[in-house]
Amino acid sequence: MDMFPLYNSLRIAGISTIIVVIVGIAAAYHIVKLPRSIKGILDCIFTLPLVLPPTVVGYLLLRLLGPRRPIGAWFLSVFDVRLTMTWWSAIFSTSVVIFPLMYRTARGAFESFDVSLKQAGETLGLSGPYIFFRITLPYCKAGIIAGTVLAFARALGEYGATTMIAGYTPGKTATISTTVYQLWRTNNDALAMKWVLINTAVSAVVLLIINIAEGRRNASSQTAG
Repeated sequence: MDMFPLYNSLRIAGISTIIVVIVGIAAAYHIVKLPRSIKGILDCIFTLPLVLPPTVVGYLLLRLLGPRRPIGAWFLSVFDVRLTMTWWSAIFSTSVVIFPLMYRTARGAFESFDVSLKQAGETLGLSGPYIFFRITLPYCKAGIIAGTVLAFARALGEYGATTMIAGYTPGKTATISTTVYQLWRTNNDALAMKWVLINTAVSAVVLLIINIAEGRRNASSQTAG
């Protein structure tokens, strides 16, 4: 049994999750402080991939990154790098699809942050970065961890946008989701079921981690209360 789809899915999900954790936390932290009207507009834009069909997201990315489109053509002519139909092309699609999960979870965590702690730190002369990394992030840790794990779980099972922009090539771009579909198309139900069970097991572990993180956050809230 070729384990490449598992390896490829894990590395795509891992890299995508790292990207959206950094960008999602930064976006959520700054947007929370904006006026309600501007925040509402940005919320709509950043959350849109969550409600759009994944195939639509993949199509829009193809319109941007395809070899005959401005961005894709420029990379191909200048760097000789093709932005579609490679294993790392799936990172683009997966990152876009999972970004809203991380963003909204982080935003909720920052909205629940006790602003008086920040004000106390400022009174003591602490710098902004120090307050953010040593006070704000630890306070919001449980919510951010939950968002990170949830984003990773969604990335691991992403199919629609990934198959549009990365396709399916055994040993090169295949993921668990695309492999299951291809095995089903070729009537290889036995092997397809094995991959379904593997994906289910990994997802169950991820959900268990989310539940543990949620339990700790609730326990912390009750202790603080």
